Amino acid sequence: MTGRRGAAPRQLRDLAITIAAALVGGVVANALALPVAWLLGPVVAATLCSLSGLDTRPPEFLKTFAFFVLGIQAGSGVSPQVASQIALWPLSFLIQFVGVFLAVVLCYAYLRRGLRWDHASALFASLPGALSFVVAAASETRADMGRVVIIQSIRLLMLIAALVPLLGALEGGGDVMGSSIRPSGDGSAFEYALMFSACAVTAWLAAKLNIPGGMMLGALIGSAVLHATDIVSVSLPAFLALPSLVLLGIIVGARLSGIKIGAFLRLLVPSLGCFALSLVGTGLAGIAAVVLVDLPAPNVALAYAPGALEALTVLAFQFDIDPAYVAAHHVVRFFAIAMVVPFLAKRVSRREARENAGGDTISAPGE
Repeated sequence: MTGRRGAAPRQLRDLAITIAAALVGGVVANALALPVAWLLGPVVAATLCSLSGLDTRPPEFLKTFAFFVLGIQAGSGVSPQVASQIALWPLSFLIQFVGVFLAVVLCYAYLRRGLRWDHASALFASLPGALSFVVAAASETRADMGRVVIIQSIRLLMLIAALVPLLGALEGGGDVMGSSIRPSGDGSAFEYALMFSACAVTAWLAAKLNIPGGMMLGALIGSAVLHATDIVSVSLPAFLALPSLVLLGIIVGARLSGIKIGAFLRLLVPSLGCFALSLVGTGLAGIAAVVLVDLPAPNVALAYAPGALEALTVLAFQFDIDPAYVAAHHVVRFFAIAMVVPFLAKRVSRREARENAGGDTISAPGE
């Protein structure tokens, strides 16, 4: 009981330090005119706090608030012109699947053949995204869970670190979105009330249906419908958008919470290798999509990136890229991986059982 009573004050202290560090990171990034400063700065600060041993995980109600607000914000970037592009999406989905498959094959070959990892750890560490499903499936096998989680988490952090300056350059440099906040525009109280109430309903429904990123995606759908049909034309005020970006940065950085710095450093090189090979696979598919489907390169870069739905959808809005297109591709990728991983887990388990029956040795977890 004493330990439990002491845990809560420590968590509050760690959270307070993390939030303060994230705000300082945002201020510094904004002063340097970095693109999406109020996301990039908090990601770096929260990552450093996580690796220093702090419990940086925000409580669920703060995560829910951030995802809901950012979903509304992302949906406000959808215009009526989006409808003319929807017919191109099925072909884009198909090309994306080819890129994901190529990325998985390259990463698996690198980990399994190059670094001599065991089959299960190499396989589950190679799957891009859908971390909760991947971890759940991997836990039913002898995969090294530390390796899987660290590889997946570092890949996401590297992805954000690489995409933000790249998109900033493509969209005109760091000054384009240095503040990360757009003006909300003029709007009536009725428009804001309608937007928030409608998005609350769609977010609740998406969460109840267990749709990936349900709270954010549901709010995005509600906001996108209202803005695409010109029922409302307002965006979020800065006093809501900025704290939500900071919270998202903390959520991303908290992916490394509980991971020791030694394990992080030991797996940094393999993680960078997987990140680079993932970019090769999805990048080749992206080039094919730009050439064959005639889609804008920034849109494809965010949609095909092997990362998290929430973070990349927010980046789409911040860089004035169609957030509906980006979110749709990440949801499709998520569902595809979620459907595949249980099948993979069963196959890996049967393989391990055969190896045990045959007297083969199985490599022990490395970290």
